[in-house]
Amino acid sequence: MTLSLDAAAQNLLFRDARTANAFTDEPVTDEQIQAVYDLVKYAPTAYNQQPLRIVLVRSPEARERLVNRMNEGNRAKTAAAPLVAVLAADNEFHEHLPVQFPAFPQAKDVLFGERPAREASAAFNAALQVGYFILGVRAAGLAAGPMTGFDAEAIDKEFFPDGEHSVLAVVNIGKPGENAWRERGPRLAYDEVVSVV
Repeated sequence: MTLSLDAAAQNLLFRDARTANAFTDEPVTDEQIQAVYDLVKYAPTAYNQQPLRIVLVRSPEARERLVNRMNEGNRAKTAAAPLVAVLAADNEFHEHLPVQFPAFPQAKDVLFGERPAREASAAFNAALQVGYFILGVRAAGLAAGPMTGFDAEAIDKEFFPDGEHSVLAVVNIGKPGENAWRERGPRLAYDEVVSVV
């Protein structure tokens, strides 16, 4: 075996896991989400930046506001999921860099002093963190239903009115329900992806 992670964990995180489209009504606790975050916060990003921001949509009023901003095909499953998380990039992440990356505290101003540089870096690194978050949800024995089908501008205005955040994904979270999975789509083979130079 060439992988250190045991087969059961590989299956839980990758082979058996899929995007969930239906969930049971079993609640997802704050403790579960904190455990997910406390695991995935260690995954790598550039300059140890951590631009991902997570809004847990728990109240019925907030859920309705979110559902109304989802594409039609995503509304029912977002309304029914036990928990929904809105994942966004904080475009002012650089303010934390002197603490997060003490080896080069000047990175805050030297590399990220201009807004376009911050936005590009925040989008890329927060997107990495979105992937880690999904794996963390799976590691907690939960299923994730990540979606990008929504009105991003409207969600930004509704949930991040400061104008400093950019929504990247909305993730439904819970225990998978009946008929939660679609047929797994095909994947590219190793030789179609990997080349050696």
